[in-house]
Amino acid sequence: MAAAAERPSDSASWEKRVGSDDHVENERHSIDNLPDPDALLSEEERAAHDRKLLRKLDFKLIPWLTFLYLISFLDRTNIGNAKVDGLQEDLHMTSSQYNSSLTIFFVSYAVFEPATNVLLKRLRPSIFLPIIMVLWGICMTCMGLVHNWAGLMTARWWLGVAEAGLFPGVNYYLSCWYKRSEFGIRAAIFFSAAALAGSFGGLLAAGIAEMGGVGGKPGWAWIFILEGLATIFVGIASYWMVHDFPAEATFLTPDDRARVLRRLRADKQASASHEEFQMKYFWEAITDWKTYCFMAIYQGCDGALYAFSLFLPTIIKNLGYTSTTANLLSVPPYALAAIATVLVGYIADRTQQRGLCNIFASLFGVVGFSMLLGSGTPAVQYIGVFLGALGIYPTVANTISWCSNNVEGVYKRGVVLGCVIGWGNLNGVVASNIYRAVDSPRYFLGHGVVLAYLALFLLGGSVVTRVLLVRENAKRRNGARDSWVEGKSEKEVIEMGDKRPDFLYVL
Repeated sequence: MAAAAERPSDSASWEKRVGSDDHVENERHSIDNLPDPDALLSEEERAAHDRKLLRKLDFKLIPWLTFLYLISFLDRTNIGNAKVDGLQEDLHMTSSQYNSSLTIFFVSYAVFEPATNVLLKRLRPSIFLPIIMVLWGICMTCMGLVHNWAGLMTARWWLGVAEAGLFPGVNYYLSCWYKRSEFGIRAAIFFSAAALAGSFGGLLAAGIAEMGGVGGKPGWAWIFILEGLATIFVGIASYWMVHDFPAEATFLTPDDRARVLRRLRADKQASASHEEFQMKYFWEAITDWKTYCFMAIYQGCDGALYAFSLFLPTIIKNLGYTSTTANLLSVPPYALAAIATVLVGYIADRTQQRGLCNIFASLFGVVGFSMLLGSGTPAVQYIGVFLGALGIYPTVANTISWCSNNVEGVYKRGVVLGCVIGWGNLNGVVASNIYRAVDSPRYFLGHGVVLAYLALFLLGGSVVTRVLLVRENAKRRNGARDSWVEGKSEKEVIEMGDKRPDFLYVL
């Protein structure tokens, strides 16, 4: 199937049907209005420049952003490691109070996410991201200084507010730099930090917990304090390490800036232009059927993700291991998930079949949690944990890439991603309350809810969405949408974004 950026194979007939010879020529001029530093080069030389530019972008953007998300996910989920080291007992919390301290993070996190991409655009990435990192580092440090449940609840609420802008912001930011056929692998590498955080977090927590008694504080408190202080330091450094959008990025030469913008424009991305915020983009986002399809899919993978990451140490501990061993045994599933996340991102970029990748990966998760439900044998359950990780982590990044590929326009895409990711994270409220102490050690309720999320929303939602996108692409190829551009100027056609008849959806 052709990638979304390509014109339908019968483009000549499409141009004739909508009377768009002038439109096609105007579009060609709109690209040419950007200076072309490679105008006199051959196709081979242009391709060489393109590869060199991509390497430069990858080197400058991806490593640091991935590092930031590793820290972010580590800071939001290390409470699971702290629990097995005595957090709940030391703060005299009941199981329901502990679950409430998990829940409150997702409430503030989800509520503030939809607006964060607008703030990112207004303040610039190099300002917005360092500010929120310093703020959540302060919240993280305060979690190690609390003496009761009320203090922990307050710190977790503000941690959710501060962290809300990173994940949707970076995904939106990366989508403004890369073509749709290049975005998936970068988003996958970025999100693989979540799995690495689980892996690294288990090792780190096991080591830091040995500081128990230093300064009169238990080991779990030092987990929060040291990781919080590290976040503040990284946040300050991010002012110099995070770059702005392509048109303003100082690490690019004027020629390279022109190359990036031309690549995006040729990919039919309005992200290449300077779009001013208008409320119509907000309404376009919330009235688009794709928004709700991707919200359902992301609900399936993200709800499962948080249940898995918050309670994996507890699940493994209840297989009969000590707290330190449980933290260490949580490392291998996360490491495998990180590899699978990048691999699925690469395959989805090459094939442009993101829906099929979601469907295939989700089957691993369904099988894994069926094993957790159906067997009480520790070895079988531990294998189920591996399969669960394979079914959850790759689909999170792939779903965001799939959504981003199929929504065009700077602000519309920002709002849609904010809604999709915010809704997914709101399901952390459910995820943080389904693994109850009373259900130990089999956790039938928790495993059953996660299985339902994977089967109904992730698997089922991916199938339905792909079918609908196939049908819409067929209508665009057959000319059923050509009337949408009749009588419109070039500017008006460009502003249509993904509603342009020559915009084919990524399947």
